[in-house]
Amino acid sequence: MKKISNMRVKIICLGLLATVISACSSNKLISTTDQNTDEQLIRDHYISHIDNKDREYFVYLPKGYGVDLNKEWPVILFLHGNGERGNGGDELGFVLSHGPLYEAWIQKKNLPFIIIAPQLHMFDWDKKGIGYIDNRSKENIPRRLTVGRPARPMPFSTKKKIVRTSALVDMSDIKPLLPQGWEMVETDLINILDSVEEKYAVDHNQSYLTGLSYGGFGTWYLASRYPKRFAAIAPVVGWGHPSLMTPIAKQQLPVWVFAGGRDGAVAIDNFYAGLNELESLGHKDVRFTVHEDKAHDAWTRVYSGDDLYQWFLSHN
Repeated sequence: MKKISNMRVKIICLGLLATVISACSSNKLISTTDQNTDEQLIRDHYISHIDNKDREYFVYLPKGYGVDLNKEWPVILFLHGNGERGNGGDELGFVLSHGPLYEAWIQKKNLPFIIIAPQLHMFDWDKKGIGYIDNRSKENIPRRLTVGRPARPMPFSTKKKIVRTSALVDMSDIKPLLPQGWEMVETDLINILDSVEEKYAVDHNQSYLTGLSYGGFGTWYLASRYPKRFAAIAPVVGWGHPSLMTPIAKQQLPVWVFAGGRDGAVAIDNFYAGLNELESLGHKDVRFTVHEDKAHDAWTRVYSGDDLYQWFLSHN
């Protein structure tokens, strides 16, 4: 009996080794060798429907992933802001600059989620003279340190005094989305989400969606298009247009919205019409938090804290 037991152990070990080798051959690991952690950051591939070109996206696997082969993990799909656009190749690192992936991988915050972080196409934004795109450098992409944590990025500056006016009631003359945003790659996003759910141990009842700035607008859009796909959403410093709210309210999709009281990039007065529309449609689970002392970078406080992630996990 002892020999049979040892044989079983050898067979199991060989099976696990084959699984690891297979996984590493199909996905490109950034690092799994840190002595103090077993998190993984993977660069996975897809073919974009925009130009039929091969691109990559990040998949973060949390500490403990794969230890219990029966465990399924919640998922966060994260949509970055305008300044992190890129070619999905050697520019993908810019996606590490902010958000839950930055907190989990760079700042080593223990987040029990699989995090999916694609990169939005440039769509010629590098030809518009936008300083925060033109002046960025790959040398400034946050690096994961073996000891300690790197300094956080400099805060976003409004460079002007913010004067609160009055909440907009009628937004019929305001476009629901920003130019060349995440709606352009809607098919890619769903294909990526499908692929991750197929490849990894995902809890299909706990898929969450969040994004900052441009990604906040993208969060509203994708939730409106696929309200049954997510257990909860959190648009950060990005308002939602009233025209997008009916599917979200019908599904009673939990929403937590964040804004910066001193935000000079996204007007806080534009948040209320969409939220009021949700309320008028009978939505019962909507939160709106304004960080009055913060500018456009209110996302730093939101994603570095614990409240949002605990709120996500409370919804199935």
